[in-house]
Amino acid sequence: MASFADFSLLPTLLESLAEQSITVPTEIQRRCLPILLDGNPLVAVAETGSGKTLTYVLPMLHLLKELENGGSAVAESGRPRGLVVVPGRELGEQVCKVFKGLTHRTRLRVRSVLGGTKKQIMRQNVAGNLEVLVATPGRLGQLLDTGELRLDDVRMLVFDEADQLIDPGFFPVAQRIVDCCPRSAQLVMVSATLPQATQPVVESLFGATPMRVRTRGAQTTVATLTTDNQTVTKGRRFDVLARVLGKGKDKDLGTLIFANTRRQCYSIAEWLDEQGIEYANYFGEMDRGERRANLGRFRDGDVSLLITTDLGGRGLDIERVERVINVHLPTDVDNYLHRVGRTARAGRSGLVVNLVTQRDHTLLAKLRARAPKKD
Repeated sequence: MASFADFSLLPTLLESLAEQSITVPTEIQRRCLPILLDGNPLVAVAETGSGKTLTYVLPMLHLLKELENGGSAVAESGRPRGLVVVPGRELGEQVCKVFKGLTHRTRLRVRSVLGGTKKQIMRQNVAGNLEVLVATPGRLGQLLDTGELRLDDVRMLVFDEADQLIDPGFFPVAQRIVDCCPRSAQLVMVSATLPQATQPVVESLFGATPMRVRTRGAQTTVATLTTDNQTVTKGRRFDVLARVLGKGKDKDLGTLIFANTRRQCYSIAEWLDEQGIEYANYFGEMDRGERRANLGRFRDGDVSLLITTDLGGRGLDIERVERVINVHLPTDVDNYLHRVGRTARAGRSGLVVNLVTQRDHTLLAKLRARAPKKD
């Protein structure tokens, strides 16, 4: 289908899309919207930046507004009908932003309970009537424990970044969430990567074999991404980084700098201090308030460099990220794809620079094996 108008979406949703100049669906949206609008369970895997959030937001809002229009409005406090479970706060905030950009005409209520939110605010967010809840697993579990939240009226349940949520550490919580929802609830999983080894876990949550959509670009880098592999010799990593950061216009590029550990992040930060280069840090061990403030500084353009671990490879959608620098490459292909997926999103161009040592050649070989074949 060539436009969103070709789908049987409510006019209010089409009007909201048009106001945002969103008219042409991406591949994942074209393929998944008919499945979801028909009420089918689905596992969708697509490259980062391909529009996965909108893929489930539109059918969820359509379904819930149709219920309201048919005389079945939400009538009880703390009983959402749409639930989106996300692994972290930053992704949750971005999902809420997509929802709220489409609800000023449908008038559906979207609330969130995310990690780092004060308990009083969290309780207030589910105290009244609401249609959609976006939640992290820990906060969701707390509200289920106290009985302040019930999931017995959920019509659609979405696990975003599903590969993280069905990880062994999260799986018991994911199973509990599914068990608290009606058996008739439409279950949806979306992710940029979903290893084959997770299939038995996926099917155990669904209780059946769901429909599956995997885009042509899934688990590969996008065509608009340029890759520059820079060889590091004799351990002189910062000499290479100095050349990469450059001068003139290059120094102002919105850049995510990735390392594998907090210690490596501190080492990069110390070197940047010596060079007199401004930056901000963003990794899991930081105070949440400081982390959010640093992300805001980077998002607003106050600093052009954000030093991060794989935490920054998940969920961040910042338009000004024009470049990713892997000062330390990961060993896992999926982590690499999540990192580089922070740039070259939604058809925009982007650059990834990899600082490559001998030990990274195995990873590069795996990436070449995944690269799409040229005609």
